[in-house]
Amino acid sequence: MSERAECVLCPNPSPMTLDGTNTWVLGEPGGDEAVVVDPGPLDEGHLAAVLARVQATGRRVALTLLTHGHDDHAESADRWHELTGAPVRAFGRGHDDVRPGEHIEVGGLELVAVATPGHTSDSYSFVLPAETTLLTGDTVLGRGTTVVAWPDGVLEQYLESLARIERLTGAGDVTRLLPGHGPVVADAAATVAFYLRHRVERLDQVRAAVESGAATAREVVETVYADVARSVWPAAELSVRAQLDYLREHEQPT
Repeated sequence: MSERAECVLCPNPSPMTLDGTNTWVLGEPGGDEAVVVDPGPLDEGHLAAVLARVQATGRRVALTLLTHGHDDHAESADRWHELTGAPVRAFGRGHDDVRPGEHIEVGGLELVAVATPGHTSDSYSFVLPAETTLLTGDTVLGRGTTVVAWPDGVLEQYLESLARIERLTGAGDVTRLLPGHGPVVADAAATVAFYLRHRVERLDQVRAAVESGAATAREVVETVYADVARSVWPAAELSVRAQLDYLREHEQPT
């Protein structure tokens, strides 16, 4: 994908994972150490492919980072540690947690940790400053929009995270996104602006559905997501529950 970032696609396509999980292999040109972001589900074939790709670059895995704890990104973390011996770092694992704003340097490669909760409470993104790139996990996808995975995911936090990424794009610190699913996003600013507009529009639609008589999250989904494939309705219902919580908290009658 670039001088410092390469994707190994996991063969786990689905309506939720799009083409599959993107496992990112990062390394500074000329360096002999690699960082792997999101080794993915417990798929021995995929792990072997990632390890082979790292070895083909003449590097060894020195660090593994997780964008969040969902199985399609992190289920293999312990097995990957067994295979590589490299430490696994994330937020909320209870040992050597990633910290907001932390500068992580491995083999000359620099990353900056950005707390981006909302999709999940433990979601983190990572800036690759040398390429003004942000690895976003499931916070921003390469195609379509993501789920706010209620009850762990919280819409207010998600909106704050999108605003945080928007500030990074506005400052020129991030111009491109490497997502956890889907293709590379070449125009980070436009995509994040779209995500923010989309969330406002969805809130308006959910509010209107409730005002029209929808009494449950499922009934809201049937109205608001009527034109969306039913295979993603369970995920849509999670987002709706997060939106209903947000509306209850912020739009209490006076």
